[in-house]
Amino acid sequence: MIGFNRILGHENIVHSLKNSIIGERVNHAYIFSGEKGIGKHTLAKAFAKNLNCRNGGTEPCGQCISCKTFDTGNNPDIITITHSKRDITVDVIREQIGENIIYRPLSNKYKIFIMPDADKMNVSAQNALLKTIEEPPEYGIVILMTSNISALLPTIQSRCLTMEFRPLS
Repeated sequence: MIGFNRILGHENIVHSLKNSIIGERVNHAYIFSGEKGIGKHTLAKAFAKNLNCRNGGTEPCGQCISCKTFDTGNNPDIITITHSKRDITVDVIREQIGENIIYRPLSNKYKIFIMPDADKMNVSAQNALLKTIEEPPEYGIVILMTSNISALLPTIQSRCLTMEFRPLS
């Protein structure tokens, strides 16, 4: 079961994300930046699961319908962006985020989009995403993961809360 208590290291990031949940000040867009294999995807999934847990708090309960569907990979409101090409194209952004975010979550508080390798977005894709993160619906959250933050447009970076992952000792 994924939860913050299963995350090794990155205490400052976990603390910040927990505080945003407790204070109900969750941002609409995040950049998780750091080396490959450092735990960005695991932490993004833990955050997403926790945000939609029906029992609230800073750890997912593992018992509610949202937690159970997440654990089986069937939560309709937590979407991992996939692509089959070298670049993430504008079509991928429009189909997987743009056409999807307009619909309210099916059974949860948030509709969360997790994008691994966000630095692979071409400029057109980033501009398409920019429209979404400039005018997000109150239920929409986008988590971009990158090992090369400089590949993201400055306008994308300025509209996201950046969490910088550092290597563990």
